[in-house]
Amino acid sequence: MTKTSWSRFSRLALACLFVLSVATVPVAAVSVGDTTVPSDEEVGTEVTATATLTELYQNPSLESWTLAGSTELTDVTWTVEYYDQTGAKVDQQSFDGQSFSGAQVNAEDGTSRVEVRLTGTVPEVGDYTYDPAQSFTVMALEQTREGGSTNEIETWSATHYTEESREARNEIDEAVTAVEEVDDEEAERRLQNAIEAYDGEEFTLAADLAEQARERAEQTQQSNRRIQLAMYGVGGLVVIGLLAGGFLYWRSQQSGYDKLG
Repeated sequence: MTKTSWSRFSRLALACLFVLSVATVPVAAVSVGDTTVPSDEEVGTEVTATATLTELYQNPSLESWTLAGSTELTDVTWTVEYYDQTGAKVDQQSFDGQSFSGAQVNAEDGTSRVEVRLTGTVPEVGDYTYDPAQSFTVMALEQTREGGSTNEIETWSATHYTEESREARNEIDEAVTAVEEVDDEEAERRLQNAIEAYDGEEFTLAADLAEQARERAEQTQQSNRRIQLAMYGVGGLVVIGLLAGGFLYWRSQQSGYDKLG
């Protein structure tokens, strides 16, 4: 086989592989339109999340499927509303609990849009971590086809906190910003201790250590500025001395006389 033929064969093989890869990519289950989902909430707060599902039948052979949902919120109520192409509501279902299934989406019913609304209470934090911040699942939706295959539609998460943990986190955030601007091992050590205290749910201690780290970093920064200003002052005096010396030397040269004149 000549080099040219081999090159053509290679290009053909790559093209075939590309077509096969595209063909095997799963068709998106459902499109998600407008959503309103909290991203950061205090423990014990009642919240509401909503999601609009469109393009419900992207797979041409799929005209009926089941919607399922789950959440880590507590005291949960789900509302699923079905709308036709004119925007008129054609049906509504309600479910209680942290998960539901059995919400039927059928093309024969004229359903072209589904709106899911979830109301519940932000749960307690099981494991505190400064980085990454502790989070929970607000809402997860799935499409279940006849036969048992399931596709994830989308999952939304949010961070949660208590008043004490939020105050400690804010102190640590400020300390991180201050410590990053200086080179001070003691400030870094106190900051690390603050983060470890936070992870251990010792929020008062974490806030105190973070404040110490921030103050230490600010003192170091102020000291560095004073040293820098002093160096600028010394440098300025040196420049002035050089200029003065040069000027005096020039004057001495000008005041001299030519003995041969």
